[in-house]
Amino acid sequence: MAEDQLAIRMPLQCHNITVFKTMWVLCIQAQNCHPDPSAILDPERYTVLFSKGKDWYEAYDDSQIIRTLDMPRWYDDNDLLTAHIVLEETVAVDCEVKQKWNQFLAFLIGHDLEKEASDKHCELAYTRRKLASSRNQELRNRDETLYTTEPWVANTPVPNDLKHLLNRKLSVTLHYMDQINFSIRVDFGATPDILLQFFRRVLAQERREISDTLVLKVTGREEFLSGDYPLKDFLWVRQCLKENQGLHLSIIPISQLVQETVHFEDSPLVDAFGGSFRSHEELCLKGKDLEDIYMISLWECDRKFRVKLLGIDIPTFPNKAPRSVYVEAAVIFGSSVISSVSSPPKLFTEEVLWNEWLCFDVILKDLPRGVKLGFTINACSSDTSPGNLQKGKAKVLYFVNLLLIDYRSVLSQGCFTLHMWSNHDHDDEIITCQADKLSSATNPDSSNAMAISFLLDHYSFPVVLPTSISPNGYSGAPNTSVSQSKSAPISAPNTDSFKPVQDEGNEPGTSISAPQSFCPIKFLRTVDWTNSKAVEDVHWLLANWDLTELDVTVALELLSMDFADETVRRLAVQRLESLSNDSVLKYLLQLVQTIKVEPYHDSFLARYLLQRALRSKRIGHFFFWYVRGEVTSCLYFRQRMAVLLEAYLLGCGQAMLDGFVQQVQAVDTLQEAAVMIKRAYPEKRDLPPSASLKLQEFLQESRLPTEFLLPLDPRIKVGQILLDKCKVMASKKKPLWLEFSPIPSPTSATPVGIIFKQGDDLRQDMLVIQTLAVMDSIWQEQSLHLNLVPYGCISTGHNIGMIEIVRDAATIAAVQRSQGETNGFFRNDALFEWLKSKCSLQEIHFKTVDRFVKSCAGYCVATYVLGIGDRHNDNIMITDQGNLFHIDFGHILGNRKHFLGVSRERVPFVLTPDFLYVMGRVKGGNSLYFQRFRNVCTQAYLALRAHSRLLVTLFSLMLLSGMPELSAVEDMRYLREALQEDKSEAEAKDHFLQQIDMCEQLGWTVQANWGANLRLSPGTRHTATS
Repeated sequence: MAEDQLAIRMPLQCHNITVFKTMWVLCIQAQNCHPDPSAILDPERYTVLFSKGKDWYEAYDDSQIIRTLDMPRWYDDNDLLTAHIVLEETVAVDCEVKQKWNQFLAFLIGHDLEKEASDKHCELAYTRRKLASSRNQELRNRDETLYTTEPWVANTPVPNDLKHLLNRKLSVTLHYMDQINFSIRVDFGATPDILLQFFRRVLAQERREISDTLVLKVTGREEFLSGDYPLKDFLWVRQCLKENQGLHLSIIPISQLVQETVHFEDSPLVDAFGGSFRSHEELCLKGKDLEDIYMISLWECDRKFRVKLLGIDIPTFPNKAPRSVYVEAAVIFGSSVISSVSSPPKLFTEEVLWNEWLCFDVILKDLPRGVKLGFTINACSSDTSPGNLQKGKAKVLYFVNLLLIDYRSVLSQGCFTLHMWSNHDHDDEIITCQADKLSSATNPDSSNAMAISFLLDHYSFPVVLPTSISPNGYSGAPNTSVSQSKSAPISAPNTDSFKPVQDEGNEPGTSISAPQSFCPIKFLRTVDWTNSKAVEDVHWLLANWDLTELDVTVALELLSMDFADETVRRLAVQRLESLSNDSVLKYLLQLVQTIKVEPYHDSFLARYLLQRALRSKRIGHFFFWYVRGEVTSCLYFRQRMAVLLEAYLLGCGQAMLDGFVQQVQAVDTLQEAAVMIKRAYPEKRDLPPSASLKLQEFLQESRLPTEFLLPLDPRIKVGQILLDKCKVMASKKKPLWLEFSPIPSPTSATPVGIIFKQGDDLRQDMLVIQTLAVMDSIWQEQSLHLNLVPYGCISTGHNIGMIEIVRDAATIAAVQRSQGETNGFFRNDALFEWLKSKCSLQEIHFKTVDRFVKSCAGYCVATYVLGIGDRHNDNIMITDQGNLFHIDFGHILGNRKHFLGVSRERVPFVLTPDFLYVMGRVKGGNSLYFQRFRNVCTQAYLALRAHSRLLVTLFSLMLLSGMPELSAVEDMRYLREALQEDKSEAEAKDHFLQQIDMCEQLGWTVQANWGANLRLSPGTRHTATS
């Protein structure tokens, strides 16, 4: 704290902070100890602070009651309750510097928050301060060396086909500042420290010494080898092992690494407006004089909730408007409607007035924190009677939500006018009830939006939701005297509410505990969250439950839209705190989506994600792009995602900020190029040769950064763009094939290639590729290494993104063309001959076929389980080493392409005669390779079944994204049926073997479709050969 503080002792009998400041000014004027006492009343110039432990807190809200501050108190000699409160002058900030900084952040975020945070007491401004507290706490504890040099380590065993190589020595070449280069051979069990010790011995022999701490960095990559891991566990070492190449490492003094400087904001923490004077017993009105009342407990409000609907008006009347409309108001908690009421229908005009009360079948005291009041304006026919409004499926025209209990736990009161969202269909932006209608944001286009006006009951004092029954919180197990106070409106708990989780051996009337086999999902679905007594008991149960018994999959499920209770969600977050960085990355895509479920901007989940992103550069990189994608594409949660991203950027470090600037500049430039090409060549597929020349000319004149990290993989930094290798691909969306020079490295001079797409939603591809990586980790844990290729793919904004080019690979269509332009697709030996041509030795060919069998099995299982459709010879590829893989996942979960009403796909997955020929399966003959294929398929399939809950959960959480083929709970049905959840293991195994038999019998139909596709669309698809 600064030294020029003003301190004064005074009794805490005044009401809020504003009154307190006024009394302080009077005292100062009387003592004549301040040159400008009136300045103290300006909240921009002075802040009210109090200490708690080692930290300082700010009384942020001027309307906050002094007694609700959670600060130390004592009784003085005159028996007056006293506290130490400090007024501190705010440090002036250079407006020009602040403006430039805000513009810089707005560029990175993709949205300007400053325009929305003018009110200090709005939720946005409050959330900024709350997240600043979490950020500062993480920065104080961050290990900067580990943050800068975090390694990429495998958490699965070495693949079986590579284990024999571990008996050899690994060739390691060490490079030091272009001065020292030498090679050594070490065991795969050696650690990075052993390599550094050897290097220092070499320096000592040359009578040279380096006092600085040294780190090992993969030459040509943004990847470090650090920690106590053996070399065989580092991902890059395994890649070198797989490709039979040496390991090149650069030795760098840590002082020469780019420093992650953070402009640390040592701001005081923000009081959570939930201090020690927020229990129900202390807020009870009974026995209090009027001057002692400063708040009303919501639990004393026994009347039913109601709202007075005033009317609606719209500045511009829509062209296609229904004749009549009615308003439906609903009390919503999470995704559940607690109670709903409809107004009578009225003729739809620019202004419609009702001016009548709508009463709900819910008591005010039973409203849970996070509950919303939702309004929809619905179309109806003129002859619809009020009693039949909710029986039919009326079309929703507009919708909006209001948080009934705000971020301070204060009940909303008075008159409101909210600008509503239009619910008409969009071609490029799908509105989904599951995600968008959870939002409490209002339409920012207030000048054109439909507005709804209504009135809530007004009270003489703030009505707040208590934090507990008594000052000491909830004490004792259920059936204790929870509500012995006569004024408490909650009756004694009833053990009936816990019947779903009781052990059969429990005696009636005994306290309830969670059995070891307790799974909270089914039980929590049965809880009545408007029954405050039952909720109190549930919270006690969860507080006394061992977190280690909670499975991570269940924790993820508790973060879905089905569970809105704050305590339940906090429990789930606490379980995730023990996850490794690799595990957080595995689920990060879904965790970002679940932020939308939270009723408030500030939440336990938001703080958790912020802190994990600030702790790991790997997590932070993908966190930036996942959240930024939501900022640019999702209006309903734009402010929430933007304030969370801002909090991260303020703590990630200067080097990370510089890297993000280069990446955003690159994405913006490439988007401009893609838009320019689509405008110049609007035809679907026909592209003249000049198209690629036009692209190259644009890129040459553009301000593309000379180097930048790839958003799809922060380990890869690219240099100058190679203009002569860039082209426009012959596809409907005109994707750009782009190649860049790699960062200089002794191991590779191969250009880095990406495909940039504008106009396609790549989030579905991201989900499938993420799920493939999860499947691969499940299989590898069981020593099933199926050589999947989860290539890089990332959505960088609304319908824009980039995809990694897989080198040394060809589409099956290209392979078939190479074996005969007209009949290659009918030759069963075409693929076999192509693979044979890539292998000079018979031994290598055997390895190639083995790799083909395993990868084909992996993708057959994966594409079947995920219901990936539109499979043809242009979106199945194979590497020169025989690794089969699929690309382009536009249709999932059993959604198939149709032609004239008939499905183009008649098989559950692709297993064509040319695939079988490679395995030696010719005309149904016996084949050891084919038998191995069947065995691997069933092993892989049964392994996924054991994790079916995880797979279903990952997809169900993505319902919040609004992807067209993943927008309703019913979409999960395909996954469950494909995994045969309700069958035994033996039945499931037989089921998949039947799918293989079906594919073998109908493989010729796939070949026929491929032949037609080859003739009709000879163009190259989005991921192609080098």
